[in-house]
Amino acid sequence: MTEQVGTNGADAISVVGMQKAFGSVVALENINLTVPKGSVMGLLGPNGAGKTTFVRILTTLLSLDAGEAFVAGYNVARNPSAVRSVIGLAGQYAAVDENLTGKENLEMVGRLYHLGGAESKRRATDLLERFDLTEAANRRAKVFSGGMRRRLDLAASLLAQPQVLFLDEPTTGLDPRGRIGMWDVISELVNDGTTVLLTTQYLEEADYLADTITVLDEGRIIAQGTSDQLKSQIGGEVLEVRVADRAQAHVAAEAIAQLGAGASQITEETGVIALPVTGGASVLAEAVRRLDAAGLTISDLAIRQPTLDDVFLALTGHTAESDDASKDANEPRTRRRTRRAR
Repeated sequence: MTEQVGTNGADAISVVGMQKAFGSVVALENINLTVPKGSVMGLLGPNGAGKTTFVRILTTLLSLDAGEAFVAGYNVARNPSAVRSVIGLAGQYAAVDENLTGKENLEMVGRLYHLGGAESKRRATDLLERFDLTEAANRRAKVFSGGMRRRLDLAASLLAQPQVLFLDEPTTGLDPRGRIGMWDVISELVNDGTTVLLTTQYLEEADYLADTITVLDEGRIIAQGTSDQLKSQIGGEVLEVRVADRAQAHVAAEAIAQLGAGASQITEETGVIALPVTGGASVLAEAVRRLDAAGLTISDLAIRQPTLDDVFLALTGHTAESDDASKDANEPRTRRRTRRAR
C-alpha cells in the first residue's frame, strides 16, 4: 500500500519550489501553489508560459528538476503509479482512437484501468449519456465533430472516477456554443466533488469557472488570487477612450495619463485606450476636457468594470494569446497587439 503524505488533508494539489528546465531554457521557476479539494484552479497564461509543462509534471508525464509536488497526497516523483490511479487528464487535443466507436473508446479505457468488461461497459454507457453522446455511441470517432471528440475525450478522462482532473485547454477549437457546453459539464463535475486544475488562454473561461486563478508568464507565477482579487489590483474601474483619428491614440493617452491609477494600454488594431481609474463618472468630464484641450475628437468614451484581460495587460504588458492562433512557428500567428502608454 502506498502511503499518502506531505500535503494538507484539505488540499488536492500541493506544489513547493517546483523547477523545470529544458537545457538552458527555464520552463518553470520556483512554482508554489495549492488547490483545495473540490475546487477549480485556473492556470492562466499565453503560449509558452509553462502551463502544459506544469500539468505534465503533475500527471507524471515529465519529471521535475527541483522541489516537491503532491496530488491527492501522493508524491508525483516517488509514487507516480499511485498518482496515475487517482487522476484524469484531458489534453489540448482529443486523444481518441478514430477507428473505434465512441462506446468502444470508453470501454477500452476502462479495460486499461482494469475495471473489467462489465464495469467498463456500465460506466461507458453512463458517460455517453452524461455527455450527450448516446446517439453517436456506435459511430466511429473519425466522423465525430470537434465538439463531440472533446466531449468523448473528457468522458474518457472521467471513466476511472478520478479525484483530481487536469484539463489542459479543454475548449481548444470549439465554437462559442461548444465552449459554453463544456463549461457546464466542468461545473457539474466540481459540484459532484471533483477537483479541477484548468489551463486556459480564454480569460472569460477562467473568470467563469475558477475559484482561484494563478497567472503564469515565462515560467513564473506573477499573480494569484480570486478573479475579484486580481481585478482589484488594477483599480476599481477602467476608462476607455477611442479618438476619431487612430493615429492620435498616443497623444490621447498622454492627455489623460494623470487621471489614471496605473499605466494605460493601447490596442493598436482599434486605437482604444484603456486606463485604470478611480472616481467613477466624475473622471469622464475631466477626460473630455483634457482631450478637447489637446484638440482631439472623441468617437467613444466610457467607464467599465475591469476584466481579467485588463489584469493580464497590467501584469505582463501583453494579452493572453488567442487559442485559435497557431502554435506552429511555421504558421501565421494572429494576436491582438497592445502597448503600454508611458
